[in-house]
Amino acid sequence: MVEIVNLRRARKRRRRDEAAAEAAEARARHGRTKADRSRDDFSRARDRRHLDGHRRAPDDDPTPDGST
Repeated sequence: MVEIVNLRRARKRRRRDEAAAEAAEARARHGRTKADRSRDDFSRARDRRHLDGHRRAPDDDPTPDGST
């Protein structure tokens, strides 16, 4: 015998499964823990401080036209 399928329920189940798959993709793409975000923020700030520490002072810059 053939199993009787309620089409409304089948459509709803398919939509839920598709939404769950899309949510899983979004979690994989955007889901980061607070520790990961704070570690990256700290690293970015440390790198910025490091680069700013090596920045030349405005009076050390050569003249804008390139002449010395």
